[in-house]
Amino acid sequence: MKKILVLSANPKNTDKLRLDEEVREIQASLKLAKHREQFEIVTSLAIRVEDLRRALLEHQPNIVHFSGHGSGSDGLALENNSGQVQLVNAESLARLFGLFQDTIECVLLNACYSQVQAEAIHQHIDYVVGMNKAIGDVAAIEFAIGFYDALGAGRGYEESFEVGRASIDLQGIPEFSTPVLKARRRRNQVSLEDTVSLKPAAEDDRSSELKMGQNRSVSIGGNVTGSAIQTGDSNVANIQFQPVSLPAPESVDIQAELNALCEALAKLESPDRRKIENAFADAEEEVNKPKPDKDEVGKALDRALDYAKKAEGFASVVEKLKPHLTKTTAWLGENWHKLLGIVGLGI
Repeated sequence: MKKILVLSANPKNTDKLRLDEEVREIQASLKLAKHREQFEIVTSLAIRVEDLRRALLEHQPNIVHFSGHGSGSDGLALENNSGQVQLVNAESLARLFGLFQDTIECVLLNACYSQVQAEAIHQHIDYVVGMNKAIGDVAAIEFAIGFYDALGAGRGYEESFEVGRASIDLQGIPEFSTPVLKARRRRNQVSLEDTVSLKPAAEDDRSSELKMGQNRSVSIGGNVTGSAIQTGDSNVANIQFQPVSLPAPESVDIQAELNALCEALAKLESPDRRKIENAFADAEEEVNKPKPDKDEVGKALDRALDYAKKAEGFASVVEKLKPHLTKTTAWLGENWHKLLGIVGLGI
């Protein structure tokens, strides 16, 4: 079951919005939905900053929907103890949502100029919707209706987003291009229709130990002739630095190499698994652009490997990583040859 937390704020010193109507329409969409039994809606109105934090802690939602006012780079408008505006900036929101990235799948900011906050939150959350300019009450409500109609019918977040925009367009409202989606696709991601019968797997003793915060630090030391990788679980692999020749960058299928690296690291037991996946997803998103920034890809890969080094059994996958990391660094260029040292290779 997916839990939806609907939050709203309409401070006294701001224009009156039809927030009650929006909440009612969301509830109606899911009440009539094909998969209505798969959703639970929790609402929190007139939210203050502390209410936001407490609601996330108490309800552990999968989807967070905010309705209210936005002020671009100044922040989202929540309420203070007097019911007046209290703006919360994008960086603070991103840090807060980052603490819940293991449970929150999607955030919808149905507020004017909220694209700034959406982009910041997307650092941690896979699907985030914001608005690239001001949006009127009618358009905002129509978007919410279309989005949750589709979600309740078993569609994924990207399709639901498009249905929401179509809902605005069908009403003849020219704001259908105002909602924007920041999406990070994951491998083997399935729709609600594919998952309604799935139950979470039981955790084994090892995963419980990981959550208790065992020391899983990793250090890599050595010189040009030899190196040893020491992982936090006392696995040690002695590695001789091997000189390698890099292939021509244009011969590298970078998408295939990133896929291979990600699949090799996916076998590790790591408390940072989500962060590793996010880093690879960011790398793939950049690679798929018409003119990818290789430094951005390199930074994302560096983050993924940095988290992976702390995982149990990292030394056991080093050999599998070598050929793919060699080709990847060739594509990335000289600035990223340093990544080869992680697996005991050198130029």
